[in-house]
Amino acid sequence: MTPPTLPQATANPITEDDIAHYLLNSPDFFARHAEVLAGVQFVSPHSQRTVSLQERQAEMLREKIKVLEARLMEMVRHGNDNVALADKMLRWSRALFLVSGPAALPARLVAELTEQFAVPQVALRVWGLASEFAELPQAQEVSEDVKLFASSLGEPFCGLNTGFEAAQWLATPDAAVSLALIPLRSGDADSPAFGMLVLASPDSQRFRADMGTEFLLRFGEIASAALQRLR
Repeated sequence: MTPPTLPQATANPITEDDIAHYLLNSPDFFARHAEVLAGVQFVSPHSQRTVSLQERQAEMLREKIKVLEARLMEMVRHGNDNVALADKMLRWSRALFLVSGPAALPARLVAELTEQFAVPQVALRVWGLASEFAELPQAQEVSEDVKLFASSLGEPFCGLNTGFEAAQWLATPDAAVSLALIPLRSGDADSPAFGMLVLASPDSQRFRADMGTEFLLRFGEIASAALQRLR
């Protein structure tokens, strides 16, 4: 017995995708059926009450505006932070220019860096200096491993203190939880280092492994240029 022929609508039921496709390809549908658009309602995710399409669109617009405002405020904050850092770097550089005797430079460099940038601990070691500066505290002998490590750094290292030998230069090494290790060079990144600057903090987030190093690079460049007077 031949089965009865089903109506086309029953054999191929309309799906949500079909409806969406039709509406996307029929932009004048709601112009012809304005009462349908006016009657569309949604459940608000904020109050769980039923709202009109216009109200829901207004809610979505307000949410987008809030996101944009938050991004704008973040950009302004980062901009202000950068301006403050640049101002501190300018004051630090000025202090180095005002040092008249080369022998006083290392100690002044460390003191100003500690004060201007509120770094809990700062240490400096330099090697290959002129003989008249060989007795400076910052010219104490360092191991070949440290010299090789400093020369291998293409950019400052930031991260947790995992027992770096350079951390022992600090006044209280045990309090150094995070570090920034900045190589000092007389040339580009391929030239051997003649020193290293160590910044340390008891805060594990102060010098994070994922933080930007642009300002730390500037520290190294300025310190390297100032310390050339000792070589």
